[in-house]
Amino acid sequence: MKVNNTAERINDLSEQVSACRELIAGDFARVDRLIREKLASDVVLINQMSAYIISNGGKRLRPQVVLFAAGACNYEGDLAINLAAIVEFIHTATLLHDDVVDESALRRGQETANSVWGNEAAVLVGDFLYSRSFEMMVEVGEFRVMEILAATTNRIAEGEVMQLLNVHEPEITVDQYLDVVRAKTAKLFEAAARLGAVISGSGDEVETALAKYGMHLGTAFQIADDVLDYVSDSDQLGKNIGDDLAEGKPTLPIILAMQRCNKDQQVLLANAIREGGLDDMQEVLKIVRASGAIEASMQAARQESDRAREAVAVLKESDYKNALGILADYAVARLS
Repeated sequence: MKVNNTAERINDLSEQVSACRELIAGDFARVDRLIREKLASDVVLINQMSAYIISNGGKRLRPQVVLFAAGACNYEGDLAINLAAIVEFIHTATLLHDDVVDESALRRGQETANSVWGNEAAVLVGDFLYSRSFEMMVEVGEFRVMEILAATTNRIAEGEVMQLLNVHEPEITVDQYLDVVRAKTAKLFEAAARLGAVISGSGDEVETALAKYGMHLGTAFQIADDVLDYVSDSDQLGKNIGDDLAEGKPTLPIILAMQRCNKDQQVLLANAIREGGLDDMQEVLKIVRASGAIEASMQAARQESDRAREAVAVLKESDYKNALGILADYAVARLS
């Protein structure tokens, strides 16, 4: 009965998410058209890779956050369309660079761009996306917008370097892990939500609330992804189980497991992080799951989701505010 109830709840939430997307369907189509327009280049390889990236574009959650936040602030202008596209460009650039650094071959169930065209092309097209996003920021012509997005891009880069330093390091703490998550992943969600308040002139209280919402939402999403790396498969997650461990990344489940298991198990986990690869994957999975670290990580993700919901309590009631809350629930629904 519990399984059935869980499945029903997930299906119900999926229907709610679909209904929320109908709120922004027209604007979302405009964002998609703008993305395609701005990706166009006289360089054939850029066009080829751009078409590939668009076809594997995922759910585009960050642009959705921009549009929902703007709607929740009663914004009715065109800037939200431009900002949603800019945010997606920044996100896609980070993915291209991440896949090169991580030597990833699979994302969202498809071959990564670097697997198809090589690392050099992936890095350079990532640079193109960054530069195009800054061209678009200048076209927007709002200093506060440029200030937020420039600081965000810089913080994301810092997060990527922080993560690189943490690779193959078994002594990473929960706080260090969260520092990386908030910089590398959640910061762009924070900016996406904050911008809705900025362009609508909603004031400091609403801007701060939406920024907190985005930060907690992004953190929830990332923790959920990291949990799924230990309990999912390539069909559900779009990558292979254990990919993070194979790359030597100490994410929350294994960090918590290290704190909870015995000395011999700690040695095995530490060696797995230092060495990377999947030679001890089955034993690592057994230890992580038996330690209760999966459940504790799930709870951490749900707490972040709850905090995201709480952050937008100051907003006036609307379908868009409700959509922000549903998106927070959706962030952790995959863990049910």
